[in-house]
Amino acid sequence: MAAMNPQDALVHLMIAVAAADGQISGIERREFTVLLGTLPVFEGFDESRLMDIAQDCGALLDEDDGLDRIIANVRAAVPQTLYETAYALAVEVVSADVSASQPELRLLEMLRDAFELDRLTAGAIEHSARVRYRKL
Repeated sequence: MAAMNPQDALVHLMIAVAAADGQISGIERREFTVLLGTLPVFEGFDESRLMDIAQDCGALLDEDDGLDRIIANVRAAVPQTLYETAYALAVEVVSADVSASQPELRLLEMLRDAFELDRLTAGAIEHSARVRYRKL
């Protein structure tokens, strides 16, 4: 596979996180749309490519080491200054469903390690998402 651009790598990451529990919910799909359409990191992203990127990601996830490869691709494609952003995107996707599954939590742990995020930074990102998705 050729080197990925940063936006594609971030989309792969969001899809992998959404698929971690075995399915991508409608809420998670809606969250992709919101994130892709509003965040500066996705400025200029061609949303018509989303289906092709999702298929590429699905093919990677079907491989034995697919998740590790996706994480490696993100680390290779995304500047280190955006590792926190990548983690925040993953947390947003997990939080959209309001409750996180064990596979999603395990993937977030893998991402914290891969991005070498300190506990305070990761905790702040997670707390911020929790308060945004609370219900009455």
